[in-house]
Amino acid sequence: MTEPTRDGGISQRDDGGYATADLAKDAWTLGVVQSRVHPATDDAAQEANLAHMLRLIDNSFHTGFGPAPDLLFFHEFPISGWDRWTKAETERRCIEIPGPETERISAKAREHGCHIAFGAYVRDPDWPGHVLSITTLIGPDGEIIAKHWKARNVKGVFRGFELFTTTTYDVLDRYAEMYGADAVLPVARTGLGNISMSSTQLEPELFRALAIKGAEVFLRTASGSFSEVDVRASALHNRVYCAIVNNSVLDRETSFFEDTGAGGSAVYGPDGQAIAAADSKFEKLILAQIPIASFRAAHRQPDIHWDLYRPVFEKYTSRFEPNLYTPYQPHDLEDAGRYLNGRSRWQ
Repeated sequence: MTEPTRDGGISQRDDGGYATADLAKDAWTLGVVQSRVHPATDDAAQEANLAHMLRLIDNSFHTGFGPAPDLLFFHEFPISGWDRWTKAETERRCIEIPGPETERISAKAREHGCHIAFGAYVRDPDWPGHVLSITTLIGPDGEIIAKHWKARNVKGVFRGFELFTTTTYDVLDRYAEMYGADAVLPVARTGLGNISMSSTQLEPELFRALAIKGAEVFLRTASGSFSEVDVRASALHNRVYCAIVNNSVLDRETSFFEDTGAGGSAVYGPDGQAIAAADSKFEKLILAQIPIASFRAAHRQPDIHWDLYRPVFEKYTSRFEPNLYTPYQPHDLEDAGRYLNGRSRWQ
């Protein structure tokens, strides 16, 4: 393992390199699972969603075509689905990590000898009253390797409501105090390479910062659409691998149309070109080879002419201040809208 240089508690080198763990193999196969996102109306529906996810894991190894995936990657909410729930309703659909659901997923990781990444609504006893959106990475031994919080939600975009899930930015000071400054922008150094997971969209600065810290593979989740240009650019501008996994067409008996921003799951290479992409909006497994050893041999941090930009960024004021969900957690989407209304620092 190469060790990082630490500056203010942040693992980051100043010579263009970055910290790594020893690789388990020179090249590996990423499997992106474009699957349904079905709103769980009750415990039985949530159990059916989990059973479906486990079945898709098995299916990924029973195709008989192509290499077996070393990492299977699912979208934001394969277990709970998503709907316009209140926070109390969402809390009933939250899982714990570790918990019964992750134990069953871990058993599949051990059975097939693969990594599994997926998003979920999560409750954490260290964060009572908060609903978290976390992407989790489980190793082939069934152990939890990483839990990456969503970095931030968009604000001031939706008509009449805001998202109430708690992100890192919403409790930034307490998060850094609890987990350390380095965990604010997390990079998991694994035998498959340096991996960062996120459901954040349209925030190029986030992925730039993660690449500076040494992220080599971005695993990005979506539900209900994303911007292809945004995802391709995060690969191209940082010269890394970037996968996006979105939902397939929905079941008919939901609150939404069957095709609600479905499809488009893909893996992009460091040149921004698609290595593999879903050719339909239905449930599908796409496979991509990641030649991590040869990539790492030539890869460096992004080359940024920071001295040009530093004066502008140092004077910049973000639209909403951090820590807004530390004193108060909205109880539904509309309450979040009312709470955040008028809190913009921009005029």
